[in-house]
Amino acid sequence: MPRGDFPIGVRAASFTRPAPRGREHMSKSALGTVSGLAAAGIWGGMYVVSKVLLDIIPPFALIACRLLLGSLTLAAVLAWRHRTLVWGRHMWQIFAVGIIGYGISLGFQFVGTKLSTAANGSLVTCATPMFVLPIAWAILHERITAVRLLALVISTIGVIAVLDPRDVGLNAQLFWGNVALLAAALTWALYSVLVRFVSRDADILTVSLVAFLGGLPIAIPVGVYELMTVGMGRIDLGVILGLLFLGVIATALAMFLWNQAFALVEASRASLTFFAQPVVGTLLGWHFLHETISPLFLLGGLLIAAGLIIVSRGPSP
Repeated sequence: MPRGDFPIGVRAASFTRPAPRGREHMSKSALGTVSGLAAAGIWGGMYVVSKVLLDIIPPFALIACRLLLGSLTLAAVLAWRHRTLVWGRHMWQIFAVGIIGYGISLGFQFVGTKLSTAANGSLVTCATPMFVLPIAWAILHERITAVRLLALVISTIGVIAVLDPRDVGLNAQLFWGNVALLAAALTWALYSVLVRFVSRDADILTVSLVAFLGGLPIAIPVGVYELMTVGMGRIDLGVILGLLFLGVIATALAMFLWNQAFALVEASRASLTFFAQPVVGTLLGWHFLHETISPLFLLGGLLIAAGLIIVSRGPSP
């Protein structure tokens, strides 16, 4: 890709003194892992907020609000850093990736959450790392090693233990919601791998902003149609605070961290940090809703941590 196609793309190494190769790899891996865990942790509390807001605001109208707030937040940060967007071929590639992630995948996620349950949303979308492995192999040529498969299996068992499938509804009434959530997991895996592909020589903040813009051509017209046909419930202070959480924290901050994770770490490794989401969600339920934590949760948390440790010690591609 000619560097001139993306004038504001900057390599992070240009701001720092050259580090020994091994130490530089370790620091990038650590930063990427922490970024992915932080993003997943923020999303851990997102499904409950989304479920409440979806009773008031239709799915795509809520997505449009979320993306607009996220875009304005990142645009403000870019302006503060005295940066401007210069469009080129690379920008349009990022925009197209944003259509997949924020126009299609988020649409499936919000529709699925509305038709299904918050517990189902946490469980089904945790299938994302399973889809990342073959997609990363096909697009990025990342090896599917025995170590990564072992880490994925162990972490997946841990997720099932944390969420406790007995609390998940699989009846016919929730069927289409669960199908939408599965489609969300698949398309989010594709988006995450493509983000690593398009951000190789790009500034992650700019990648995140342009990707948000890619979701708006779908979210805005569909959202306007929903508001005209379905309408919207009563907006109060709680709804406004929920929108700010989704737009600024769960979108601008968390998506930036997630994109950074996939830019710094191999996709098959970064995807496992997604498993932190149900752990955080359960802990929030314990703290705020006084829900009990069973020994099964503790076992699941240990298995998820074990999976992350195994994959972090595995060989690089």
